[in-house]
Amino acid sequence: MTDESRLNDPRRRRLLQAALALPLLRAGAAARAQEPEALARIRARGSVSVAVYHAMPPFHVKGAGIDVGLAEQLALELGVKLNLLPFHAGENMADDLRNMVWKGHYLGFGPADVLLHVPVDKPLMDSQPQTLILAPYFRESVALAHHVERVPQLDSLADLQGQRVAVAGQTLAGWLLIGADDGAYRTQLLTHLDDGVAAAKLLLAGEVNVAAGNASELHSVLKGNPLYRIMPLPTPRAPRNAWAVGMAVKKNATDLAQALQTATNRLAQDGRLAALFAAQGVPWRPA
Repeated sequence: MTDESRLNDPRRRRLLQAALALPLLRAGAAARAQEPEALARIRARGSVSVAVYHAMPPFHVKGAGIDVGLAEQLALELGVKLNLLPFHAGENMADDLRNMVWKGHYLGFGPADVLLHVPVDKPLMDSQPQTLILAPYFRESVALAHHVERVPQLDSLADLQGQRVAVAGQTLAGWLLIGADDGAYRTQLLTHLDDGVAAAKLLLAGEVNVAAGNASELHSVLKGNPLYRIMPLPTPRAPRNAWAVGMAVKKNATDLAQALQTATNRLAQDGRLAALFAAQGVPWRPA
């Protein structure tokens, strides 16, 4: 075989390319081994970026809410300043984890160090190998609120007969009510609403006698008013035990994850977490 044919042999070219690339791979591995851990980088920077959802009452509305307060307390526990990063939700949770946790948004912002308000759900965790989902800080549920004098009995959905019900159509509460009992209550639903807060406001204003949404949304408007009762949505399709909500970081940010879990535990134990919820009129339900 001539020198020229040796150079043109595909197998020899691949071996040569691999030999040339090996020092570069070793150098990259060494650089990664020397790279500071996530928590060390945050402390060196002096700030932690925390992603929160835009317009998610009572957790975030115009720079205030439960998740904003939680982000502030987490930054305090880490000993750094807070860089709050509000963002609009994507099509699904996988989009949000990609955009705000491990890759960054195609529009050029993110990822953050931490994303709040992530369901602590095993199927979701198993389907997202690039992230760590941890530190559940409350338990959410789908709920129904009604005026106790105008609707004295509401033990089942059958008691909704003849009642107008305010519920945001593009929410879990809306989907459950629209499909309940083969659509029996569909014509009674006032669905052109943004969220459960808007539904609860219609109830409080006397425009409807029943409202549905997330329990946190209803509580944040009704604030313990004895004229209203808030109860689990009485349908077998609703999540029976509600669901836990926590936070997410990159998969390799184990030191940051441990620090956040420790901080969340401390906030729960010393009452600060419950106080954040109480400030919005929402009873804190430990996860």
